Amino acid sequence: MAEEKEEVLLFPFMAQGHIIPFLALALHLEKRQKYHITIVNTSLNIRKLRSSLPPNSSITLSEIPFNPSQHGLPPNTENTDAIPYNLVIRLIQASTTLKPAFTNLLRSILLQNKNRRLLVIADIFFGWTAAVSKELGAFHVIFSGCGGYGLACYYSLWLNLPHRRVDPAQEYFTLPDFPEALDIHRTQLPNNIAEADGSDAWSLFQQQNLSEWVKSDGVLFNTVHGLDSVGLDYFKRKLNRPVWAIGPIISAGSGSRGKGGGINPKLCTEWLEAKPCKSVLFVCFGSMNTISASQMMELGKALERCGKSFIWVVRPPIGFDINSEFREDEWLPEGFVERVQESGKGLVVRDWAPQLEILSHSAVSVFLSHCGWNSVLESLSQGVPILGWPMAAEQFYNCKLLEEDVGVCVEVARGKSCEVKCDDIAEKIALVIEETEKGIAMRKKAGYVRDVIKDAVKDEDGFKGSSVNAMDEFLSAALS
Repeated sequence: MAEEKEEVLLFPFMAQGHIIPFLALALHLEKRQKYHITIVNTSLNIRKLRSSLPPNSSITLSEIPFNPSQHGLPPNTENTDAIPYNLVIRLIQASTTLKPAFTNLLRSILLQNKNRRLLVIADIFFGWTAAVSKELGAFHVIFSGCGGYGLACYYSLWLNLPHRRVDPAQEYFTLPDFPEALDIHRTQLPNNIAEADGSDAWSLFQQQNLSEWVKSDGVLFNTVHGLDSVGLDYFKRKLNRPVWAIGPIISAGSGSRGKGGGINPKLCTEWLEAKPCKSVLFVCFGSMNTISASQMMELGKALERCGKSFIWVVRPPIGFDINSEFREDEWLPEGFVERVQESGKGLVVRDWAPQLEILSHSAVSVFLSHCGWNSVLESLSQGVPILGWPMAAEQFYNCKLLEEDVGVCVEVARGKSCEVKCDDIAEKIALVIEETEKGIAMRKKAGYVRDVIKDAVKDEDGFKGSSVNAMDEFLSAALS
């Protein structure tokens, strides 16, 4: 008789940057062939997930009912990708209404499988799932697609709002319960934290959500202990719970094509094949971010001025419908697309590109990124240094860690509204991509970090890396 498999339920928040690491984790767990794995989400996200699963996958997808119109959201709005940033909080608030359906789902799984254990792996925005799981006797962990350091800063900022307690003229401040982060500058605050006063919608949600984490049995991080121990230690002492660094969990081909369809990966590879080793700059700001029209114009000029080959993934700028037609004549320097196509210097891609395939190509030298943690892991696992342009959430602190502590990043710009000049951007691109002292040192450091990452996930000849050991310890705690 076949051995009964333990139940594992994964519940990501409805945003591509959250769903991607959850899917990668589900596929990673599936390889162990010991668990019956279910991913729970709303119907449109489940449809998207279905197309991302390998054809032979045994992972179950379970729909949970959700009606966006009941929450003042446009019809079919079930993912942050589909809405302007100001509506994200509304989707986050609306996600708490999934509680009754989620509770019923857990009950039915436990009823059907009375002798099996149930492990719930929930999103950082779903703190409320901890109490539900505990009540029903399931083992519960929060899974963070963010790194430890970046999330520690973000967590501390929301719970303490320290910038409200210092003189508004004071540009720098420290985090009361995370002094290791040293000084934070006011411009390193995402808009929702900068504007928070403790009684706004974001503050009310996060104070409730983050304070629920102590009810969990631990926290999983998609990070590597050797790069991120300071942030991981913060959560150990703050929550008094186990913390497991199991990363990087990356699945090839992750990411979703936008409405514009992106680019055929084969065309991308062919274009890169024609370029010399370490000569190309890759520019992409993740699945949810874009820059302003004036910033886009300056970046376009800088890419031409520095004379390097580049791939640039573009989306309509801030203030325009993210799914609208891209108006290159208005948003980019006049004749830009034609010139870079004719010269073969640039590839301008709408909406989506196969990021990991690009970063793993030997022609790519540097990644100009928003410093979302998925992107950081994909870049560093390939030994590619980063030009940072953080924009939201914990990206500012990822950039800070990579620049100040790890030495693999130079910040190019900060935020969606800062003024940028093409000369400054071109100068920083040249600093990192050319054979300057700084550029050589950064590429060397990025190579070292790539090796640290490889060692962490190594599992061969009796050697187990830190992330492999952490995964074993986590599963043993949860299901044995």
